[in-house]
Amino acid sequence: MKMTDDKTDFKKTLDAYQAQRGRFRMVDVPEMQYVMIDGHGDPNTSPAFVEAIEALYPVAYKLKFASKRNLGRDYVVPPLEGLWWAADMRSFTTARDKSRWDWTLMLMVPDWIDERMFSSAVEQAAARHRPARLDDVRLQTLAEGRCVQTLHVGSFDDEADVLARLHHEFIPGHRLRMAGTHHEIYLSDFRKVAPDKRRTILRQPVTTDTRG
Repeated sequence: MKMTDDKTDFKKTLDAYQAQRGRFRMVDVPEMQYVMIDGHGDPNTSPAFVEAIEALYPVAYKLKFASKRNLGRDYVVPPLEGLWWAADMRSFTTARDKSRWDWTLMLMVPDWIDERMFSSAVEQAAARHRPARLDDVRLQTLAEGRCVQTLHVGSFDDEADVLARLHHEFIPGHRLRMAGTHHEIYLSDFRKVAPDKRRTILRQPVTTDTRG
């Protein structure tokens, strides 16, 4: 296999990873593939949240190295992403009762990664220091389609006002309605970056409101 020095950075090449602070923008997100893991509860206190991250990254990096070594296709592991919801969405957007939140953490992988490569990566990740939740990691595609997104800079706890404007002003004001799960893309590593400096894309799938 011929090796190449080219390294794809999807955060720079895909429009789905572009957003501006203070601007809501509609974007058509193509079907994308991720390694995913589910959980529930407050991300600040739930051991499952930390264990989910500890399981995702080894698999993602094994896939990156296998892609470069076996296919000659290198890429930058994209930023961590999360889908967030609750049985009563007011606990997410208004009350911010994090103990009631459900979530799916995920890392995007290129479409040339297949199930065979994924299974091999999981086996390799298990070989040394097996992550506690490794068996919960899966490979899955996500088709969000038309979405509205913006860039939030600051603490996660300061997202409520932005989400209120998105949900109650921009979306109904453009004759749209919410059609999928709230999606966040963490451009900053929240384990290392101060809360007021964090850069997060907030995304909401939508559809045309035909209810009159």
